[in-house]
Amino acid sequence: MDTLWLHIVQWLHTLGLHVDGGTARAVGDAAATATARLDMPSLLALAAALGWASGFRLYAVVFLVGMMGLLGWMPLPPGLAMLQHPVVLMVSGFMLLVEFFADKVPWLDSAWDAVHAFIRVPAGAALAFGVFGADNATMAIAAGLLGGSLSATALATKMTTRAAANTSPEPFSNWGLSFFEDGLVVAVVWLATQYPVAFGIALVVMVIASVLLLVVLFKFLHAVVRRLSSFFSGSAKVA
Repeated sequence: MDTLWLHIVQWLHTLGLHVDGGTARAVGDAAATATARLDMPSLLALAAALGWASGFRLYAVVFLVGMMGLLGWMPLPPGLAMLQHPVVLMVSGFMLLVEFFADKVPWLDSAWDAVHAFIRVPAGAALAFGVFGADNATMAIAAGLLGGSLSATALATKMTTRAAANTSPEPFSNWGLSFFEDGLVVAVVWLATQYPVAFGIALVVMVIASVLLLVVLFKFLHAVVRRLSSFFSGSAKVA
């Protein structure tokens, strides 16, 4: 923790903001004390939120949580303290901007999601694992499994919904879905950190809605693929 605050102080110095060592240590000690007061529902809610939201916007989650910790809006567990590091914030902030615009372009959004399917799920599991860290290995493993499963569910819902929207020639449905996901990630992180129990209820509702949506859209996409196959098969026979 002391090393982390040393990096933060050095970063502030580069911006022309000078913080003496005593103040930095006092702030670091306060953050450590606040982290120790996080109860189990708060930690579980944070782990679940990180996993779920990572399936939609991984880089936004990393940047938002890191900034919340850096600004003192939320005490971060030691296993997530690295999210506050200036380098992590700069990289996640840059990738957040890239993903924000890539996610607004029809078909590019699906390609982007397909590539990140191999990144978001392990990252969601790792972030959830970091909530408990090595101090509580049993809960850390359980949180990692939960985070990875929630990330995979959210990612599957996102990819299937976008694939269905891309069958429409107009781009407005893609834009609407993308902006909705942007707001959803912010809402999920905020609700989990402020009202853990309410987030738990909302998460159950979102997971049920995702499962139902996946069933409906899977049938829809299967019908679309079948019609396209029939169309091309008929064209080949006519030729």
